[in-house]
Amino acid sequence: MLEKVVRVFVTLFGVLVGYSLVRQLELYLPFLSAQPVLVKYHITAAIGGIVIGIIGYFLSPWIARTVKELGNWLDRVLVQIPGQDMVAGFVGILLGLATGTLLIQPFRVIPIVGEYLPIVSNLLLAYLGMFILVKKREDIVSAFSRKGAGGDARTVDKILDTSVIIDGRIADICDAGFVEGKIIIPRFVLDELQHIADSSDTLKRNRGRRGLDILNRIQKELKVPVQIIDEPDDGLEVDSRLVKLAQRLGAKIVTNDYNLNKVCELQGVPVLNINELANAVKPVVLPGEEMDVQVIKDGKEAGQGIGYLDDGTMIVVDGGRGHIGDTVSVTVTSVLQTAAGRMIFARLKNNNNS
Repeated sequence: MLEKVVRVFVTLFGVLVGYSLVRQLELYLPFLSAQPVLVKYHITAAIGGIVIGIIGYFLSPWIARTVKELGNWLDRVLVQIPGQDMVAGFVGILLGLATGTLLIQPFRVIPIVGEYLPIVSNLLLAYLGMFILVKKREDIVSAFSRKGAGGDARTVDKILDTSVIIDGRIADICDAGFVEGKIIIPRFVLDELQHIADSSDTLKRNRGRRGLDILNRIQKELKVPVQIIDEPDDGLEVDSRLVKLAQRLGAKIVTNDYNLNKVCELQGVPVLNINELANAVKPVVLPGEEMDVQVIKDGKEAGQGIGYLDDGTMIVVDGGRGHIGDTVSVTVTSVLQTAAGRMIFARLKNNNNS
């Protein structure tokens, strides 16, 4: 379809260009002006238009392919550019062109140079304007969005993905006042939650219903503005649609999904990971500290017992196998940070002197 449209357009454009070109040549070529009959009926110009139109007709497939490749390249590039950067760049270009036009006026009277100097100056200042506004976008936005001296800058909206809604801790974080700005729920995330809630698998169904309950709590009980937005279905996966939406709105994505976290980092999209927040606020435990822990099961190694802190941190107690079900006093020996979380190794306090 694109090739047919381009072929018709290029052919008609070639006819018009050829006709206009020959009509202009009549002013400079005496032998054309000496043929009043041909000039009177524009036959010469018509023939020129037909010739150029035929050339354009045969070149149109190549032009169509070039246009299509250019469109695909622009699509790949624009996906990687945040929406706020695009707006800032466009405004910078307009300001650069306006500045160049005003500054170059006194130099237009210079012979020869004055005709081409505006082109050079406008291109240079347009590029500088785009570069400066894109690089300093956040500083400029912060400066204009302050409510006065010492006021707070504009907060960034947060987009919730399915995993963080099902997790549920986002509601408590919002309730504690650690989330500022508007909460955005895309319609396709709601559809995914509804699909999970209607699953035949009991575990998935319960997770989906829990996510819907969490959303209902955020909307009705918490003083956080929530907006549900509709996005057109462009055939991409949910993670890709979340990234594109965040780029377009200049928002941050709140997630627990490790893969989505990495995709956001690669695309330059700010991301807030609830698991990282949970690890950051866990109390610091140092070797030599004493604590009480309930041993609930045996460990992998001989004589070990396993217990847990209130935040879910696992404690491996050396010599705790004989105290399963009891609350014992232990001394921390070491702390190990793993990809899955933090593990604490301890030994029974009574065995410290042994």
